[in-house]
Amino acid sequence: MVGLDDIREAAALLDGIARRTPMAHSRALSEAVGGRVELKCENLQRTGSFKIRGAYVRLHGLSKAERKDGVVAASAGNHAQGVALAAQLLGMHATVFMPSGAALPKVAATRGYGADVRLVGAGLMDAMAAAEEFAERSGAHFIHPFDHPDVVAGQGTVGLEIAEQAPDARTVLVPTGGGGLAAGVAVALRALVPTARVIAVQAAEMPAWLASLAAGQPVTAPTRPTIADGIAVAQPGHVPFELLATHVDEVLTVSEDSLSRALLHCLERAKLVVEPAGAAGIAALLDEPERFEPPVVCVISGGNVDPLLMLHVIQHGMAAAGRYLSTRVRLVDRPGALANLLTLIGDLGCNVLDVEHTRISGALALGEVDVALRMETRGPRHRVEVIDALRAAGHQVHLA
Repeated sequence: MVGLDDIREAAALLDGIARRTPMAHSRALSEAVGGRVELKCENLQRTGSFKIRGAYVRLHGLSKAERKDGVVAASAGNHAQGVALAAQLLGMHATVFMPSGAALPKVAATRGYGADVRLVGAGLMDAMAAAEEFAERSGAHFIHPFDHPDVVAGQGTVGLEIAEQAPDARTVLVPTGGGGLAAGVAVALRALVPTARVIAVQAAEMPAWLASLAAGQPVTAPTRPTIADGIAVAQPGHVPFELLATHVDEVLTVSEDSLSRALLHCLERAKLVVEPAGAAGIAALLDEPERFEPPVVCVISGGNVDPLLMLHVIQHGMAAAGRYLSTRVRLVDRPGALANLLTLIGDLGCNVLDVEHTRISGALALGEVDVALRMETRGPRHRVEVIDALRAAGHQVHLA
């Protein structure tokens, strides 16, 4: 349904509309893998994700009469912004349905591109149903986020750029939800860089692709919460399914902890703002660096992250990376005991975040106190060193 010629036509159409995003070398990931790792930075694309590519190609394909009717879309945020900007550029009216819990920055950005935003339901499927009902009632054209050949062709232009920027790539990791990006990239690379293995990566909490590939057709997976809202799709699209099943070499899943660590890695080591969904490929690479043959390209699909979610994910990522230590230490209740404990912790290079001093507990003997501590450490090895040093000093240490 989509071939290399379609993707090249889409690229010509997007010239001057979508940015040719940079490829950033990652020294830290290269050291982990033992070979070159490059990051394809679609988080630096217009609207903050790859979605403008497919949305513009799809909307441009509408006739003049169809454009007068306007368009309607459903999205958790990235497709919403892509459709809103594409409609603005083409002089069309866009209505976008978003889940009630959609990130406020994504809602504000979509409205900023001129779309009429309507918040409905708890998740993407509710928003999709509302958008399809609106299309039937109003005559507006429903723009599916991934299940259309024009959308897949537009997303496939990412693959054209990878073929030009890293023609020697042996592994390409692509986040996947509905499958439009992974399918388009795979079609382009299978034709232009046939030696490259294309691996799609999705959140383990929404493993719709694994179930669908096993069934031989798109099936609906249980909907569970995930921080990777950009790829939280319960059922793959039919158009992407046929292409992905044929051209993608493997589908992997990554945990919430892995996504958090990957986002933190992007901030600390790559100096890039990346949303959890956009970091899925990096999460897979950090989980099993020896699994992937270099040179490796990780597609960073988006960077639209709610600052509040970013705060929680950073904290979660630090905990998952062993950068936090929560303990209970039992002390003799006498003057100076707590001060001595805190001095030791300071000498060990820890930063104490919280201290709770408790004298009342059925587990305590007379004259004992429990001190609950939450500290920042320099990583898993330092964490073990701190625990060992506290115990060597005669303290009873219990991990919280």
